[in-house]
Order: sequence, then C-alpha cells, then structure tokens
Amino acid sequence: MKRFHVNVSVQDLAESIRFYSALFAVDPTVRKDDYAKWMLDDPRINFAITQRGDKPGINHLGFQVDSAAELTGMRAQLTRADHTLVEQSDAACCYAKSDKYWVTDPTGVAWETFHTLDSIPIFGADTEIVAKTDGCCVPLQATDAGCCEPKAAPAPSSCCGP
Repeated sequence: MKRFHVNVSVQDLAESIRFYSALFAVDPTVRKDDYAKWMLDDPRINFAITQRGDKPGINHLGFQVDSAAELTGMRAQLTRADHTLVEQSDAACCYAKSDKYWVTDPTGVAWETFHTLDSIPIFGADTEIVAKTDGCCVPLQATDAGCCEPKAAPAPSSCCGP
C-alpha cells in the first residue's frame, strides 16, 4: 500500500512543528534539529518539513511504498510519466536509508517514490549521493539544492534543470 509523501521547506522549524502538530493533532514521529516528520494514517501520508536553507514551500512530492516488490512494480508507471527516471539504491537521506526512483513533472516538481530500508542518525550523505549545504531529497534535474540527488543524473526532462 502506498503512502503519499510531501516534503515542505520551512523558515522557522519550531513554529512549523507547532503549527503542523496542532493541524494533525499529533506530535512528529521523527524530530531533529533541522527536520520533522509525521507518519499519519488518516490521511495516509508521510509529511516532512526541513529547515536547511531552501526556498520555503513544496520541496518535493512522492509515494512511500511498503516493499521492494512494490517499488519495482512502480518503475514502469514512473518511466511512462518521465523517461528520465533516476534510480538510487541504498540512498542516505532525511535520516533514512532508502531505495528510490525520482521523476520530474512538466512544471519541474520532483516526485520521489521510495522504500525505506532503515533509519540513520544523519540527515544524509554517503558515497552514492552529492552532499550539499542546503536542501534535501531532490534529484539533480529538479533543483539546485539537495542532499540526496544522484551524482550523475540523466538529461533533464522537457522543462527543467536542477
């Protein structure tokens, strides 16, 4: 079963945590100095906020899947949406290790589809990704900022550059 994923860049993490905790009527599932995440069941959503220097607003959207088989099953559908699909295996990002696919919509919004493998104590940076000073989890072809984009992304889709 898929869980909708939203990542929003915020200016004031503490105030945003207060706001979203009141809105969702529950405290974050994960809380770090620069990040918070709510794993909600009603609606079924993985809602994350980050304070890492990005322009405030939607950072990326996506789907979290429950298994490797479900992630593999999504590949054809994602490729039909954007033939420049980017694949990451065992990526360290947003305090988690995940296998993931990235596509970009025609307006430049990045979509991440991922299967979380484990939690990790760092925001993200390993030998398979480019570590930057700001941003998170946005593939190279979708934005200049991000800690989790692939090192070698394919050519951008019809509308975008990072």
